Amino acid sequence: MMTYHFKKSIVDKGEKRCYLCGSTHSLEVHHIFGGSNRKHSTQYGLVVNLCSSCHRGSNGVHNNYEKMEKLRNLGQLAFEKEYPQLDFVKIFHRNYKKE
Repeated sequence: MMTYHFKKSIVDKGEKRCYLCGSTHSLEVHHIFGGSNRKHSTQYGLVVNLCSSCHRGSNGVHNNYEKMEKLRNLGQLAFEKEYPQLDFVKIFHRNYKKE
């Protein structure tokens, strides 16, 4: 997988470190909302830098539902703060906020 930095994140503000563990090595961009919403994640800056271990490792977000849901919750909150005029659920088709 290609390693690069995404500079337009509204979640981690483009920090050059892993959003979960703080590592600065082997950073990869993680789209918080994938699948059919991947393009929306890119469009609205809903991406974070993750090290390869936190991204694709055995306990990384792609293999740990709780971590994935935590990032989705944080992503929705960041979206609603950054774009208060837009309806998150209408765009992403689900509410990820923890009640």
